Amino acid sequence: MAYETILVEKHNHVGILTLNRPDKLNTLSVRLFEEIVLGLEDLERDQEVHVVVVRANGRAFCAGRDVSDPTESPLERHEHRRFARLAAAIAKMGKPVIAAVQGPATAGGFGLALACDLAIASDDARFGMTAINVGLFGFGPALVLSRSLGQKKALELLLTGDIIGAAEAERLGLVNRVVPRERLDEAAMELAAGLAKKSPVALRMGKRGFYTMADMEYLKALDYAEALISILHSTEDVEEGIKAFLEKREPVWKRR
Repeated sequence: MAYETILVEKHNHVGILTLNRPDKLNTLSVRLFEEIVLGLEDLERDQEVHVVVVRANGRAFCAGRDVSDPTESPLERHEHRRFARLAAAIAKMGKPVIAAVQGPATAGGFGLALACDLAIASDDARFGMTAINVGLFGFGPALVLSRSLGQKKALELLLTGDIIGAAEAERLGLVNRVVPRERLDEAAMELAAGLAKKSPVALRMGKRGFYTMADMEYLKALDYAEALISILHSTEDVEEGIKAFLEKREPVWKRR
């Protein structure tokens, strides 16, 4: 499929989706919202892709919504609905999604990074829920923020619109690691390549099970976990993984 605002490519078993509006700081236009979702859906359907990296061209990861987008009426904006679709697309994927963040990641851009399962930030990355500064409130990004952070700190970021640096984001657990800017893409691909070597079945079941259990009552979640263990242990990949470990060789996973 031909895209206008993103690039989609594959490297081995890693799918790479690149936001490609560098002159606009990769702000979220209507088209970019739609194409990110379509690109993620394409990568989810591709059986050769086991892990996805979301990255951006230019000096910014994503500086929030494009307020100058001529295709969206200022009197009737649906960016929260669009953000919900975007976050849901990532959540519904069976494949881990890694954000590689440089420069500003603000408002919806911060939300996009948080919606990804893992995140690596460059040391020049800056994060902020800045909608409050223009009289708005990032309801969609607020949801993913609150699931990554305690209520008090989440509300502080949402109500003040303050910008935090990469080191503070790592300290708060909002990103997994911080690397020098020149190593960002390399570090993201290293992490993705490592995950892509794991069993695709275990990755899919692990991701979906993790989020499902997080939304369940504790005792029900324990029962659900036991059910998942039984299902996973019945797969060919578990048999192959144990056999490969005992034979001191790399496993050959069943691709599906």
